[in-house]
Amino acid sequence: MRLLQAALLFGSALSCSLPALAADVQVQVLQEKLDHPWSIAFLPDNHTLLITERSGQLRSWQPGKGVSAPISGVPNVWAHRQGGLLDVVLAPDFAQSRRVWLSYTTADAGGRAGSVVGFGRLSDDNRQLNDFKVVLEQTPKLSSGANLGTRLAFDRQGFLWIAFGDNFASSSAQDLDKLSGKIVRLTADGNIPADNPFVGRQGARGEIWAYGVRNPQGLALNPWTQQMWESEHGPRGGDEVNIPEKGKNYGWPLATWGIDYSGQKVPEAKGGEVPGTEQPVFYWKVSPAISGMAFYNSARFPQWKNSLFIGALKEKSLIRLQVNGEKVVEEQRLLTDRGERIRDVRQGPDGFLYVLTDEANGKLLKVGLAESASTPRG
Repeated sequence: MRLLQAALLFGSALSCSLPALAADVQVQVLQEKLDHPWSIAFLPDNHTLLITERSGQLRSWQPGKGVSAPISGVPNVWAHRQGGLLDVVLAPDFAQSRRVWLSYTTADAGGRAGSVVGFGRLSDDNRQLNDFKVVLEQTPKLSSGANLGTRLAFDRQGFLWIAFGDNFASSSAQDLDKLSGKIVRLTADGNIPADNPFVGRQGARGEIWAYGVRNPQGLALNPWTQQMWESEHGPRGGDEVNIPEKGKNYGWPLATWGIDYSGQKVPEAKGGEVPGTEQPVFYWKVSPAISGMAFYNSARFPQWKNSLFIGALKEKSLIRLQVNGEKVVEEQRLLTDRGERIRDVRQGPDGFLYVLTDEANGKLLKVGLAESASTPRG
């Protein structure tokens, strides 16, 4: 079991001594009037972005051209509360296959919702998503619109990782016959890898890699260790960052550093540390309401070396965590002066950060450091 890295945090920054001061940060608004944008993916031409809007639109964006009309062929979504069109990632072989993966929500006749993951082929002119195929659907549908997740990420071996929320049905995160509250691992074609931990186990879903997560909002591959990292909302407090390992139980709702929305303890909780469950590598006692995350692995801004950036919705900031191996050693808050909910952050091919704000008039921001604050690249 890992040592907890945030036992003394209690909602405060670990340190304010990081070298890049908030005043050094420069922000350019690239696009406005996005409808609660949720996720970004960069096409391999290095200047075209795909952007999802929670209300159901997938759009492309290019500098000088702005945002496109909605791309056709996107499946209909159930866009209520936290549901709608969510994550977008490109297949590792996108240059050949043009395959785009999406996560989104649908509902049954009774109004209960769950997440769906699938892919389609993006046309060469970026205007159509053709032959969309559903690969995995979260069943049974348990949500009324809360705790849906759902993030996607590929690792270097080409496996697709999916982080599903518990659908606000807490105990289901411990049920191995359900996909709620689970980290899932699939092949690039959407099949179940033979070495997944619960393959062949009666009463368990073979897609599951790890379990006991609550409401995942971030999923990113650590470029230095090749481990997948996940971030999630706690209940009232207890937002956390995990490194999901094969077959491990990440505790929810048995182990949590948060409390119930009522102010009382979570009914099923047995404490912050519970035998048989894994500790987060980092947590916040007071929830920032964390969102999408990205590791920074560019030489453009050396002050950001070994950083993990995470958006914050409630605390309206961009959080920078300094990472050393599997430990988080320092924290810094950026963009606090803007007063905007941050939904997603990605590193662009140019070394800048690209950030989405979660508003009815959502924005695409380009974030970097002032030239005087960064070391010129050779």
